[in-house]
Amino acid sequence: NLLHTCFSQGAAVIMSARTYADFTTQATFEIKKCDLFKLDEGPATQVVLTRDEGLQYYRIMQTMRRMELKADQLYKQKIIRGFCHLYDGQEACAVGIETSINLSDHLITAYRAHGYTYTRGGTVKEIMAELTGRRGGIAKGKGGSMHMYCKHFYGGNGIVGAQVPLGAGVALACKFQGNNQLCVCLYGDGAANQGQIFETYNMAALWKLPVIFICENNRYGMGTSVERAAASTDYFKRGEFIPGLRVDGMDVLCVREATKFAADHCRSGKGPILMELQTYRYHGHSMSDPGVSYRTREEIQEVRSKSDPISLLKDRMLSNNMASVEELKEIDVEVRKEIEDAAQFATTDPEPPLEDLCNHIFCDMPSLEVRGTNPWAKLKSVS
Repeated sequence: NLLHTCFSQGAAVIMSARTYADFTTQATFEIKKCDLFKLDEGPATQVVLTRDEGLQYYRIMQTMRRMELKADQLYKQKIIRGFCHLYDGQEACAVGIETSINLSDHLITAYRAHGYTYTRGGTVKEIMAELTGRRGGIAKGKGGSMHMYCKHFYGGNGIVGAQVPLGAGVALACKFQGNNQLCVCLYGDGAANQGQIFETYNMAALWKLPVIFICENNRYGMGTSVERAAASTDYFKRGEFIPGLRVDGMDVLCVREATKFAADHCRSGKGPILMELQTYRYHGHSMSDPGVSYRTREEIQEVRSKSDPISLLKDRMLSNNMASVEELKEIDVEVRKEIEDAAQFATTDPEPPLEDLCNHIFCDMPSLEVRGTNPWAKLKSVS
């Protein structure tokens, strides 16, 4: 599991002044019940969290948070340019989903993609270098913030809603190949009114495709609140003939249990299922949006103080003697160092040379000539 790998790649398990035996190895928590649509029963509301799982989730969510804050800093220094959509505040969604599927399953999302690139197997160094357009980036410096890819992860897509039919196509391939895999297909509340999404629902239901449609509802599509954009904000019911769940997207355990439930539904041959994750983004829509012209600073601060996904997990672990304050602080220090090292690499690694511009247009093809900005400018494309 990638989460275990990410956890292991940090330094060895940290021990505070207390010994391992002093800590509670697992605890049971009561989580918020999901709202259901066309389902007789839903995910469990009493769930078990082990100490090791809690430390893994904490490290990965902190890494994602710190990575996005560093991206914010580099953007303001004009080291990162162009589009840049940050994911801080929504970390429980990515981590909860990833804990409940396999790395051999597939995932496709919109342009707020840095966190998923990390949970799917990309490194912080590769992601930061991609943001700064360097050769060591995960897309060789040619994709930028919105177009990152790795094995079984199909981006990072810049056209609103366009990844949803692509995700259904990936799920069709899973069904055709009979490999018991599924596709997680993510989109935001802003894309939820797109016609192509409803066309995709129809095809997925007709063909019983193993796809989990997930609407990450962070309450604002760009600068427009969901109440002003949608006649019905019950996004989990939008599938009409597809069963749905509405989930607390700020609680990693709620997301984990709901995704397990949805994955079991798909793998049992019942076809698609729809999840709405109620979440929140702390930054604006993109770095060009200050994020406070259509909502108040007080609203943002209230979510931070009452519903922050990292604080919620941290409080659970501390109050149940599953970790010490010192131990979590040590993780924070290690994460900060990893981010700083990655940022250093991302600002010193060379940019890709011009002759690499057209490479990788095709896979496993002989090299070919590509026309440049005028008919007599020729570039070469190598697979």
